[in-house]
Amino acid sequence: MSKYEVGRALRLLSLGGRGEERPALLLEDTQALDLARLGTSFFLGWRQALVAGGLDEARRILAAGDWPAAALVDPAREGWAPPIPDPGKVICLGRNYQAHADEQGVAAPEAPLLFPKVSTAFVGHGAPIVLPDPAVEDRVDYEAELAVVIGRRARRVSESEAMACVAGYTILNDVTGRRTQRAEKQWLRAKGFDSFAPCGPWIVTADGIPDPHALTIECRVNGELRQASDTGRMIFRIPFLIAYLSRTMTLEPGDIISTGTPGGVGEHREPPVFLKAGDVVSCSIEGIGTLENPVRAGA
Repeated sequence: MSKYEVGRALRLLSLGGRGEERPALLLEDTQALDLARLGTSFFLGWRQALVAGGLDEARRILAAGDWPAAALVDPAREGWAPPIPDPGKVICLGRNYQAHADEQGVAAPEAPLLFPKVSTAFVGHGAPIVLPDPAVEDRVDYEAELAVVIGRRARRVSESEAMACVAGYTILNDVTGRRTQRAEKQWLRAKGFDSFAPCGPWIVTADGIPDPHALTIECRVNGELRQASDTGRMIFRIPFLIAYLSRTMTLEPGDIISTGTPGGVGEHREPPVFLKAGDVVSCSIEGIGTLENPVRAGA
């Protein structure tokens, strides 16, 4: 039987292939509790579980500790899916770190610069970032980001109320096609290619991250450090962002806000360097872990 310390933060993950994702709880680095194998229909997925107060139920299951052996699995063998495979909304921020604005040679935005990521771009830890046809896009870049997962409905909340709406935090690599981005005024296509939103490897519940603005954030490509900063350097912080967005749209459980990337992206290196087949991209955030994805050429 695996050990689990009751009262510690949860690490929520999803297992399996697209369309067959199953919610699970990470117990140890190589062992997870597959909730779909517990014979309960309660866990249809983390998005639905958050709506139904599933974190309390997950803690109850962990505290009970009487799990069947068949429910204890190795995530690497089962396959990592994005922790929220079907987010209702994915809202991303551009230029939310001064260093990223500086390397572009532009002023930091006076208000949040927002754009969406599409759900079909989502892949999990270990899944490949698939390069598009180079005739369509040949300048593919990485962007390590802290992502916030909403845990309760938020409409017109104040900044003082905002953090109570957070279920937890994960990592998102906001992969971007720079040629497409520079050619178009809107960023939807540049950010929306299939596999351009690696996310994971899991969600750490909010009680495990006392201060989300005090975390180191890094990105490495083939082991080479490309981005290194800390989340305290965000221009627009999480309570402000939740309050700001909730004045326009209702945030629902399972929605994701990706809080922007620090400086060091490939486009602005000297000389510029873009992702190529065979690369491995690793995005790490203190207190969460490392999201790693290989890069391969498209079929």
